[in-house]
Amino acid sequence: MSINELDEAAIQNMLHANSGKTAVFLFTPLCGTCKIGERMLEIAQLTGISVPLYKLNINYAPRLREQWQITSVPCLIILENGMPLQKEYAMKSVDHIYLMLK
Repeated sequence: MSINELDEAAIQNMLHANSGKTAVFLFTPLCGTCKIGERMLEIAQLTGISVPLYKLNINYAPRLREQWQITSVPCLIILENGMPLQKEYAMKSVDHIYLMLK
C-alpha cells in the first residue's frame, strides 16, 4: 500500500475542507532517509491507523514549507483542523510512528 501523494494546492484545499486530524509526510525524491521513513509509514498504514496520511514533495511546496516552518526532511507533520499539532523529523521506528498516528 502506498501513500497518496498530493501537490501543495491539493493539500491546502483538503486542509480547508477537513476538520480533524491529518498527517502529511514531507520528503524529497533523492533523500535516502526519506525513503526509509516512507517505508516505515507504509508499514504503519498497513496496521490500520485512523489518521489519513498523505505525502508531499517539499520541493514543490514553498508556501506550506514556510507556513509550517519546516527545517528539514523527512518530516511527518500531524495537523488538527488544518493547523500543525506536531512535527516529527526523526523517524525512530514503525512502532513510534504507529503510536503517533493511531
